[in-house]
Amino acid sequence: QLQASGGGLVQSGGSLRISCTVSGTIRSFNPMGWYRQAPGKQRERVAIFNPDGSIAYYGSAKGRFTISRVYAENTVNLHLQMTNLKPEDTAVYFCNVDTGVSGPNHYWGQGTLVTVSS
Repeated sequence: QLQASGGGLVQSGGSLRISCTVSGTIRSFNPMGWYRQAPGKQRERVAIFNPDGSIAYYGSAKGRFTISRVYAENTVNLHLQMTNLKPEDTAVYFCNVDTGVSGPNHYWGQGTLVTVSS
């Protein structure tokens, strides 16, 4: 189960931190991270923890966004710190975990809306 929070309205150049509580049987090698979907566009990757624990940032997230995670008992708290936000960052942000072994098995949070005003 994934529960996202922290979205809202922020001015261009501002910062925002969104979070996701991931509960259930999650292994450290399960890829997890953040995606986003802007109006009229396809969902895209933003930042992902790879199975080996390394981090990958995609597109305009590089250099501006930071993904982190904190393990607690039976949960993972996943965060995305976003800085220098731009209007084109406006989107619904989704947390995701892939528990698949022989193939993908994606679980998604409900999404949290981030709106950046110019």
